[in-house]
Amino acid sequence: MKENQTDTCDACGVSAEIGYIISEGDEVAELTIQGDSKDAVQARFEQYLSLAESINPAVKHDFDPQQFDRNGAHIKLQFECSAEKLIFELRSRGLNNA
Repeated sequence: MKENQTDTCDACGVSAEIGYIISEGDEVAELTIQGDSKDAVQARFEQYLSLAESINPAVKHDFDPQQFDRNGAHIKLQFECSAEKLIFELRSRGLNNA
């Protein structure tokens, strides 16, 4: 008889089944970009878009430079599958800290 086994991530100390992390139908990544000016927000968005396109060149977005307000811009990136979104979120952590 095979027992259920839950693996623990040594890097983060979390145990979970992969189905809880990657959910079908969860292809949209949302982010808020803040900046002092429209140009700063645009430049920051270009960094995120470049990263997203390296994962999937067919990624879609709703960024409109005219939607900039003094708090920045709220942007949605739509990938073709949930795994791509997860990869983007993990890789973009470096951009978030820059």
